[in-house]
Amino acid sequence: MACEKNTPSQSPLVVNDPALYKIIDKDVVIDTLAEGFTWSEGPVWLEQEQMLIWTDVPNNIAWSWKEGQGKKEYLNPSGYTGSGKREGGNGLIINQQGQLVLCQHGDRSVAAMDAPLTSPQSNFKILANNYQGKKLNSPNDIVQDKAGTYWFTDPPYGLPKQMEDPEKELDFQGVYRFGHLPNKDTLELMTDELSLPNGLAFNPTETVLYVAVSDPKRAIWMKYNLDAQNNFVGAGEVFFDATKWVATKKGLPDGLKVRADGIIFATGPGGVLVFTPEGKHLGTIDTGQATANCALNKAGTMLYMTAHNYVMRIPLLPMQN
Repeated sequence: MACEKNTPSQSPLVVNDPALYKIIDKDVVIDTLAEGFTWSEGPVWLEQEQMLIWTDVPNNIAWSWKEGQGKKEYLNPSGYTGSGKREGGNGLIINQQGQLVLCQHGDRSVAAMDAPLTSPQSNFKILANNYQGKKLNSPNDIVQDKAGTYWFTDPPYGLPKQMEDPEKELDFQGVYRFGHLPNKDTLELMTDELSLPNGLAFNPTETVLYVAVSDPKRAIWMKYNLDAQNNFVGAGEVFFDATKWVATKKGLPDGLKVRADGIIFATGPGGVLVFTPEGKHLGTIDTGQATANCALNKAGTMLYMTAHNYVMRIPLLPMQN
């Protein structure tokens, strides 16, 4: 189905609480920036370059988009450097050194691109690819905290047969961190109790880590409280449960981003769900597609969304003081 730009009579907003209109204008429209992908993922906004980059996971390519220039192939391969066909890069971030860091499905690693952002090359420095001598499943999404520690999820989505793949070496799906002092060179397993951990993000004060679980039988977002050393306090709790919508709405809990005011934009059943920090679901941005991930510009006034074979954006209202 072709994805047309919304008109005011075709509002993309499904409103549960009028407070949503303090975040998104009631007459908002969605712009489609690019299309023609198999499964678009991992968007990240490059503020200095005024450029969006994202991955097309099954095709092992990362793409870029700039105003007035449209889409361009950015990185090929993006996440599988072997022979044959495997899935490529998924989640992306720009780290504190200004490098592009990729979750690489096919290579089963987290890697930094060893090239300038303006002249990308498929040269990668591996940051993590095994846990206690066993290959990771297929790193999926990643964040970096203010201290420089990386946190990432490791479901089996990049393996051809996923849970049943004979190459799967770990008998769990983990949430990990590495680069954390004093064990900076140690990959630490934070939890192995989530069936299919996916997107993750911190709240603005880094006292909470949210983790999406893309399990159709238990489609939830988890909330983990953190202490001053960014260690988990307790076992975590369910932040929001969307399981009841899985049968009738496209998508599962996947990527998420948190704005500086604490508002959470989380892709899931129905599009992009908008939550308050307290877990109140204000409403949903209905993209019409299964929506994988999203990204914010620096000011928090534009939300970019990767939705199946499309890349879209929607303007947000300025944050209130």
